[in-house]
Amino acid sequence: MKQIKRVTRRNFLLLAGAGAAGAIAVPSFPMPAIALPVAPYKRSLAFHNLRTGDKLDIVYWAEGKYLPEASREIARVMRDGRTDEVHSIDHRLVDLMARLRTTLRSSQPIQVICGYRSPETNEMLRETTEGVAANSLHMDGEAVDLRVIDRPLRYVHRVAVSLKAGGVGYYPRSNFVHVDVGAVRYW
Repeated sequence: MKQIKRVTRRNFLLLAGAGAAGAIAVPSFPMPAIALPVAPYKRSLAFHNLRTGDKLDIVYWAEGKYLPEASREIARVMRDGRTDEVHSIDHRLVDLMARLRTTLRSSQPIQVICGYRSPETNEMLRETTEGVAANSLHMDGEAVDLRVIDRPLRYVHRVAVSLKAGGVGYYPRSNFVHVDVGAVRYW
């Protein structure tokens, strides 16, 4: 036995609205095919290395790929500020920094306290500073210590944790947050 649906005022209005939307969306005359330009998706990052004074605001990914020249420039600006040694920076870290800045809705460049760290610098810091890991991801270009000047540090930390993209350390006495692309963990 076929069931008959009762037409309610709500159903009638929904159907009428859908019909009207369809009538508006489909013109009654033939339309020529037009190729509309599509803006290519780009990823960019702005940051300032406080140790070296270098600043960078760069598109690092476009048309589906990382841009080699941008990657080299990012590595140069995130170099070890004590030895001037340059090391490639993991693309996942660059993406994480860009995502963090976007999620924070900051208009300011990220302030980089420490990006890449040479093994010599890492060992010197281990001898003079608490909490420096012997196998620090800074030495692999997979970690950065940062702050965002127009956002409270605890908020930067909270947002970094919410991204669940790697390790996040909170250092309020030293005024920075550590983020890396290693295992998800917090301290």
